[in-house]
Order: sequence, then C-alpha cells, then structure tokens
Amino acid sequence: MLDFSGQSVLIVGGSSGIGNGVAQAFRAGGAKVSIWGTRPSASDYEGVEGSDLSGLDYSQVDVCDRNAIDRAAGAIKALDVLVLCQGTVRYKRQEFEREGWDAVMDVNINSVMDIASALKPALQAREGKLIIVSSVAGFNATIGTPAYSASKHAAVGLTKTLGAAWATDGIRVNGLAPGLVETKLTHVTTKNEKRLAGAMRSIPQGRIGTPEDMAGVVMFLASPLASYVTGQTIIADGGLSLQ
Repeated sequence: MLDFSGQSVLIVGGSSGIGNGVAQAFRAGGAKVSIWGTRPSASDYEGVEGSDLSGLDYSQVDVCDRNAIDRAAGAIKALDVLVLCQGTVRYKRQEFEREGWDAVMDVNINSVMDIASALKPALQAREGKLIIVSSVAGFNATIGTPAYSASKHAAVGLTKTLGAAWATDGIRVNGLAPGLVETKLTHVTTKNEKRLAGAMRSIPQGRIGTPEDMAGVVMFLASPLASYVTGQTIIADGGLSLQ
C-alpha cells in the first residue's frame, strides 16, 4: 500500500463503482478523501451496490452545472490529487439522438474539462496530480454508443494535452483506461450470462476487473513512483485490447 498520509484527495464520481474503490483505497493509504456524487446526501447511498462512503467527505455536485462546479471548487484551496471518474452511457441507440448524445458528452468530457480548470489553482498550490479515468473505448469503436466512444477518445486526448500544458505549472496529468469492470454501468454485460461469457472469452486473464484493480493504477499514477510519467493513459483491461 502506498502512503498518502496527510494528502488531500478528491474523487469526482466517487460514490460508487470504480470511483468508490479508488476513494476507499486512498483512504486506506492515509489520505483525507472527499468525493462528489449526484445524490443529496451520503445516506442516500446506503444499501447501493458498490457504494461504501464510510470515512469519506461527501458533497452533492451536479457536474453538468458550471456554476455548481465553481461554487464547490471555490471552497478548495489546495489539493494533492484529483481523480475525475464521473461517467455515463445511454444504451438502446439513444446516443444517436441529440438528447442522448448531449447528455453523455456533458458528463463524460465537458465536465472533465470544467472541473479540471476550476480546480487547477488548488492543484497548482500543491504541485498536485490529476488522473482522468476514460475507458478502453477510447482506443477502439463501440457498437451502439457513439457518444460514449467519442467522449472517451476525447478524454484520452485531453489527458495528453493537459499533461503537456500543465507540466510547467507543476501539475502532473495522467489517465486510466479501464476494461470491463463490475459497475452499474456495465450491468448490461455483467448481468447477462451470454454477453458475459462472450466478454470473458476475449479477456486473456480470464476475469473481469474490480474497482480495486483500477485503484492500484490510479494510486501508482498519483505516487512518486510515477514522477516522470506525464500525459499517459494506462490501459488496465486484463489484456482485452490485445485481442
């Protein structure tokens, strides 16, 4: 376990899934961890699969509302680590329509830039680390979810660009691209026996990933072990993208 004692960490989208696994890993590593989520209070996540908010400082922030972002960011003066893990997807070809397209792009890429920009001064104050969570979908095509794929490609590109642009400000920017991980967004596959079996055949390691698997990569990128890594997105998919 890497030591983050005394560090201030914010996980956007930390209320469930990958983000929650990352939040709890940083907490176990000694950090003071805050998370942003969509529900009114932490108690609204009680009993929700993949949610453990114990020991975390929770705030409700609508990441599609720039004013809400600015208000929340204004209260943060210094930040060691910022992990942007918010994400959504619209199935059943909804993303081919403008409403579905806009909804996904607003969360998956527009809010990423909005939050990163709003919290840049806080990161700069501590020579902080920014980790953008994208997806293996940012490196290939997806069927039926064009906005999801496009937004994740954009997130990979943004990681490169901010990595180059903000390095001289003392901010180290990198990314994580998860493969198939058990979360509420992937239940369309993980809860479907036929789809899951097909997916498993494509993963050389023979298993789906866990939020804890993803947390290990994020913590590495936020640690001194990755001090000379900038603008890179690490794929963590059990070998799925090798097929």
